[in-house]
Amino acid sequence: MRLLNKLKLGILVAVLSMAMLPLQYVMAGEEQRAPPTARQSGTLGPAVMRAISSIQEMMQPEDEEDEPDYASAKVALDELYERRFERMNDFEKSTTLNFYTNYYLNMEDYPGAIGIFQQMLLIETLRADIRLRTHRSLGQLFASEEDWQGSIDNYEMWREQSESEDEIVFRGLSYAHYQLENFEQAQPFWISRMELVLSEGETLERDDYSYLNGLYFTLEDFESALELTKTMIVLFDDKTDWQNLSAIYAGLEEDDRGVQALNLYYLKGMLDDNSRYINLSQSLAGIDIPHSGAKILAEGMEKEVVETDEENLTRLTQMHLMASEYENALEPAIAAAEADETGNAYDTLGYIQYVLHDYEAAAQAFEEALVKGELSDRSDTLMFLSRARLELREFDAAQEAATEAADQGDERASKSARDFLRAIDGRRTYINTIAGRKEDAIDFYQPYLSLIHI
Repeated sequence: MRLLNKLKLGILVAVLSMAMLPLQYVMAGEEQRAPPTARQSGTLGPAVMRAISSIQEMMQPEDEEDEPDYASAKVALDELYERRFERMNDFEKSTTLNFYTNYYLNMEDYPGAIGIFQQMLLIETLRADIRLRTHRSLGQLFASEEDWQGSIDNYEMWREQSESEDEIVFRGLSYAHYQLENFEQAQPFWISRMELVLSEGETLERDDYSYLNGLYFTLEDFESALELTKTMIVLFDDKTDWQNLSAIYAGLEEDDRGVQALNLYYLKGMLDDNSRYINLSQSLAGIDIPHSGAKILAEGMEKEVVETDEENLTRLTQMHLMASEYENALEPAIAAAEADETGNAYDTLGYIQYVLHDYEAAAQAFEEALVKGELSDRSDTLMFLSRARLELREFDAAQEAATEAADQGDERASKSARDFLRAIDGRRTYINTIAGRKEDAIDFYQPYLSLIHI
């Protein structure tokens, strides 16, 4: 709409400049009554001048408080057109058609304006500057009607006839090609527009750079996108550009730099959404910095940016495990186990407690995992339960769990479980032997009664 308002203003100025001619030119030929001379000149004949002046008054009253009477102006224009248009000289025709375009633009009847502009181009002696303005206006109007090829054709005609370039034309050509998905053609026109604006000493907004960056992304020209994004960061320091920087490095398969860029984004205090907290924390864990990943994910949960659900609690637990931070892993593991509908989170909790030598709690967690079921590896859970029971010297329970593990596991797991059964027997025998020897020793060293009491 901003472009169309400028268009309306430009057309109105052109109309007024043609209508307000010096009196000697306006009255030329009036006394001689020689219409043929008027048709060949570049002036308005008296009859046309009177009609145009009246129409101008209707469309632009002298008193600013009066409302324009566009309806009456249109009736007068139609009457002038029907009575005289065929006998008008080219200047009169272009003036009349200019008033038509002004009317249609004010009525926001853009198809009507397009038709009049196209008719104006048929005038052979149309002034070059008016022809240029007409092509540029048609480029804008066709764009407003989403006739992108029509817009391109008129902008190209403008460039063929103009001795200079225009940023509106470059912009219109780029937009139209973009809408037609001619992205490779859209790009150079936008670059030319940006260069023209800068050469005229004007500044560009961030949106100007963003549009070009969008084209680079669409064309998968990540090298160009990288350089432009760095420029945008220097100029605007906008959070979106920091986000894009990380994405570009990913597109270039420079994952380490992508993580560094996202980490800088976090350090600048710009990280404020769930997905990027998770992305950064997982990325850090993926490059062997799980401690930092866990710290960032936990911070996101504390800020309530990251949802504290089973999935994220499991992520946090796993990062602590990767960092061998078993005690830190315990709290999120307990919360994840309570939230998980399957037994897998309890299996993880049991493993953590086993590593922390809390065998009683570990055994209970493994038992709960087996009750909940849907385990990723039931045989493995049974084996850890067996180990925990063995540490508690509950040999029968350990043997039972290992036997079930041997029955349910694959060939390799079954062999491992059978080997462990032998280990349980060996451990049982050893413990019993030690216990027996201890009893024997106690009996051997049983003290005699005190001689004092004999």
